[in-house]
Amino acid sequence: MGDFDNREREEVFSKKVRAGKRTYFFDVKATRANDYYVTITESKKRFEDGQFIKHKIFLYKEDFEKFSEGLQGVVEYIKANQEVIEKRYEPNPEENNFESNGELIQKDDYSF
Repeated sequence: MGDFDNREREEVFSKKVRAGKRTYFFDVKATRANDYYVTITESKKRFEDGQFIKHKIFLYKEDFEKFSEGLQGVVEYIKANQEVIEKRYEPNPEENNFESNGELIQKDDYSF
């Protein structure tokens, strides 16, 4: 079995979240012992050269509770101490996201 087969086998579930200029990937993967863990990847296109820059963290199941508590704590702090304006992400018409009849075209971009 080659490296490619191992990579295919280890991905269990994936969720993609677009947020403006960034895309986040939440991937559930399995170790050889079939223990699940999460990778969280931020992908952002660099304007200068069009390359995608990515940052990734690995979150193991024994850390889920503490990670969740920490994230929730900082989110609550920001909401309590600074106005959070929900930005509505509108498609950029220059990216050809619309058909001629004006309907939105859903594009999947898995580029890094």
